Amino acid sequence: MASSSSSASGPITADTPLIKITKPTAEICALFPLSPEGRAQFDPDPALSPAAFLDRLCGEGLAIDAIRFMAHGLPSREAVWWACLAARAVADATSAEETSAIEAAEAWVYHPDEDHRRTAMVAAEAVGNNESPARWAAAAAAWSGGSLAPPEAPVVPPGETLTAQAVTGAVLLAAVRREPERAPERHRRAIAQAVDIARGGTGRQAGESH
Repeated sequence: MASSSSSASGPITADTPLIKITKPTAEICALFPLSPEGRAQFDPDPALSPAAFLDRLCGEGLAIDAIRFMAHGLPSREAVWWACLAARAVADATSAEETSAIEAAEAWVYHPDEDHRRTAMVAAEAVGNNESPARWAAAAAAWSGGSLAPPEAPVVPPGETLTAQAVTGAVLLAAVRREPERAPERHRRAIAQAVDIARGGTGRQAGESH
C-alpha cells in the first residue's frame, strides 16, 4: 500500500479512551513502518496513549499512518469489521464474488470460529482482483488465526500482522476505488469509523443499515 500522507481531521480522540485498544502505543508502532513524518510524532514515553498518538497523526494530516496505526491496534474482530464497512461502502453490486467475500468476513466477525475463517479464505480467493477491498476484508478474517494451509496439510500459521495488513489494504483501496480525488475525505471518514469502533461502537453512521 502507498505510504504518502494525506489530510486528516484532528484532534478527535485525546479526551476519550479507545477502550478496545489495549496494547501500548510503542508496541503498536513496532508492528508496522511509520512514515518519516509519522515517526517524528512518536516518542517512547509510556504515557503517550494510543488516543493521544492518533491525535498527533491526525493533527499533522498523516491519515495513512493513522489508518495503519488503527488497523494494527484494534483487536482482530474489530479491525475486520472496520474493513467490512470500508469494503461494503464501495462494493461492486454486480459481483457475486465481492458480495460473498464481504458476507463471509462479516460472518466471521459475528462467529469467529474455524469454519467461518475457512469460508472467508475461500471467498477471498474467489474474488481474484487484488485491488478489491472485499477481497482484503475476507483475507483479513482468513488470516486471523488457524492455518494458511489446507485442513489436511501441516499447520502454517499466519504472520502476526497479516490481518492488520489486509485491513489496511481494504480501507486504503476503498478510499480510491471511486472518485479517487475524494480519498482524503474518505480517509477522514474511515478514521472516524475506527475511532467509534475503538470506543465500543459499531462504526456505522446515521442512515447506514449494513
